[in-house]
Amino acid sequence: MRRDFPADFLWGTATAAYQIEGGVNEGGRGPSIWDVYSHTPGRTLGGDTGDIACDHYHRWDSDLDELERLGVGAYRFSVSWPRILPSGRGEVNEEGLAFYERIIDGLRARGIAPILTLYHWDLPQALEEEGGWASRSTAFAFAEYARILARRFADRVHVWTTLNEPWCSAYLGYASGVHAPGRQDPAAALAAVHHLNLAHGLAARAIREEIGQEARVSVTLNLHVVRAADPASAGDRRAVEQIEALANGAFLGPMLDGAYPEVLVSMTAPHCDWSFVHEGDLEVTRARMDVLGVNYYSPVLVRACEPGVGASGADGHGNSDASPWIGADGVEFLAQPGVHTDMGWPIDASGLSELLMSLSRRYPGLPLMVTENGAAFPDPERVDSPDGRVHDVQRIAYLHDHVAAVVDALDQGADVRGYFAWSLMDNFEWAYGYSKRFGILHVDYETLERTWKDSAHWYSRLARTGVLPGIDAVR
Repeated sequence: MRRDFPADFLWGTATAAYQIEGGVNEGGRGPSIWDVYSHTPGRTLGGDTGDIACDHYHRWDSDLDELERLGVGAYRFSVSWPRILPSGRGEVNEEGLAFYERIIDGLRARGIAPILTLYHWDLPQALEEEGGWASRSTAFAFAEYARILARRFADRVHVWTTLNEPWCSAYLGYASGVHAPGRQDPAAALAAVHHLNLAHGLAARAIREEIGQEARVSVTLNLHVVRAADPASAGDRRAVEQIEALANGAFLGPMLDGAYPEVLVSMTAPHCDWSFVHEGDLEVTRARMDVLGVNYYSPVLVRACEPGVGASGADGHGNSDASPWIGADGVEFLAQPGVHTDMGWPIDASGLSELLMSLSRRYPGLPLMVTENGAAFPDPERVDSPDGRVHDVQRIAYLHDHVAAVVDALDQGADVRGYFAWSLMDNFEWAYGYSKRFGILHVDYETLERTWKDSAHWYSRLARTGVLPGIDAVR
């Protein structure tokens, strides 16, 4: 069946600064929490760091050429906060601003809309040493950082995205410690949740004060599709409610509803009293949202269990020491049958259409964009096939089925404006180092050569035509 998209539907790819740039000690950049974390023994697989990554800092121009060859209409990238403000606040680094200005102008010259993410997890280390996201002052430092970028880049940015996946920043960074800064403090993690929400609202206000109300402001959330092992079980339904509160309500609530879910506050009460929420904060966090970015990879399956048994398990985010799921120790994450990606995540495209429809019903009139979707599979380290290509049929199948899920949501009335494949190229996958490959462009980490995988040819055809190709259509 022919599956067409609207003519103005935005096709793009996405990256993050620390995952691709390298050049960590160049151009006046200061250290970030990921520099410190990745250089701490035992934190990342094989001791990998982002010191060089894909060397995008030096290869940005040719990487933009690859985007132009792909035929995408937009590129979602992030700015490294410590490249702009090496200490997190104070003196501005002109070299850093000039670097991103070249990227923005280079995209526009190629007819590609810049989707700028202000924060994709690389907090300046100097701010972490003052308390990081557990400190209220970090939210105000972030607003000033946003103001600097808005003043410089103004209307050249198509969409301003404040935060990428604050769930990860707060819970994985401050509760389980499997992401930078590597802390295991539930109270700090919950404070980080609120201060990230506050930072979003303050940044939105700063951007519009500099550019005007026409500035399009967004946030990107990795909203969880949570399913009950037994929908008829009251305990399992309660487990779903708790995980949804921690994963989704903790951000959708203050950003779009103006309140935190009651179940979130009650289940986390043993860890904090939420006194870090000040009068007037929730008016700030509920800034006007022009588009909501949605990142989706897979659903989770939960059931009720004896306290102390669950809250990590098969969600892929727990570890032996601490869980990101604060107050949900009576929830067990279950392994799911079927095919999984190299990350161990189950493949279920129906979850994406389910999520888009749920958001459309809950927030009618709010445009949505799928700002990340993709899969890691065990691609070769070097392109050694006879035809010099990477035949990543699993990734094409994954992308095909998830793009089809977007069509299903559109057909049911969801207002979805765009889709961004994660990722443009293989890169530093956080604590997994360089062991997981998500890119549609293959990167040889010895030579840093980029090679189109079959998925890149497939995605290029989709982006250029707006018609969903068959799985076998790779050119």
